[in-house]
Amino acid sequence: MSVKEATQVAPATVRAAPEPPRPRKKHRAYDEVPRWQIYLPLSIYLVFTLIPFYWILLFSLRPAGSTSLVPWPMTFDHFEKVWTERSFGTYFQNSVLVGVVTLLMTTLVALAGGYALARFNFRIKRAFMLALLCSQFVPGALLLVPLFEIFAELQMINSLGSVIIAETVFQLPLSMILISNFIKNVPYSLEEAAWVDGCNRMTAFRIVVLPLLRPGLIAVGSFAFVHSWNHFLFALMFLNNQEKQTIPVGLNTLMGADSVDLGALAAGGIIAAVPVVIVFAFIQKWLITGFSAGAVKG
Repeated sequence: MSVKEATQVAPATVRAAPEPPRPRKKHRAYDEVPRWQIYLPLSIYLVFTLIPFYWILLFSLRPAGSTSLVPWPMTFDHFEKVWTERSFGTYFQNSVLVGVVTLLMTTLVALAGGYALARFNFRIKRAFMLALLCSQFVPGALLLVPLFEIFAELQMINSLGSVIIAETVFQLPLSMILISNFIKNVPYSLEEAAWVDGCNRMTAFRIVVLPLLRPGLIAVGSFAFVHSWNHFLFALMFLNNQEKQTIPVGLNTLMGADSVDLGALAAGGIIAAVPVVIVFAFIQKWLITGFSAGAVKG
């Protein structure tokens, strides 16, 4: 056989390489569940969740005395009434001040304490962590009398500073635990590399660690802000002057002994809820990441 004939026959005798087996799709249990069994419970839950919000919105926007299930004709008289006549503008400013200062103080102190718990070993560390955990089982109502006595001695009754300090102390244990767990997830080798480059501990923490803690700080700060915004007991006990009261106490003043102005109460509830909803709408992605990372054991 000539070379030319061999080259013509060779391609016909070469077998094609077998195709690699396709990876089998993993079997998942929820693939067999019909879609309606998933969406139906979620829809029922959504309806029961949204009905109270719609009811509040309905009472706040429809005229007084109306029984319509649709807020039409729409009126904003209830909002104007609570904002001007019931001093909700002052309550709103006080709540913002308490919430923002509590957020800053809680975040700063918890950041320092969380870093110490995550990076240093000391003799009473386990006992200190146990004390932080046990403090979460103490209800805030049990602290009212001793805190009132302390603030009375310090002449801080009727001062927003008393509420800010009480809220900060109440939020610190959980905030320190979350931030310490979050710092444990940051590799210690990153700080060591910064030390080799000539940074001290504070500079390395500010340049290397702190940017990675953004989700955790946002989670802790938002939790402290929302709790101080909605907390009722501390503001009721420590603030007797109407000009110093916050929104939760202001909402309580709208409920009289014999009658309740439902329109004004609903408008006040909307005013109290809107800032929190707006804050969570902007920080939800960092909030979920921060809480999930802070809950992981380091």
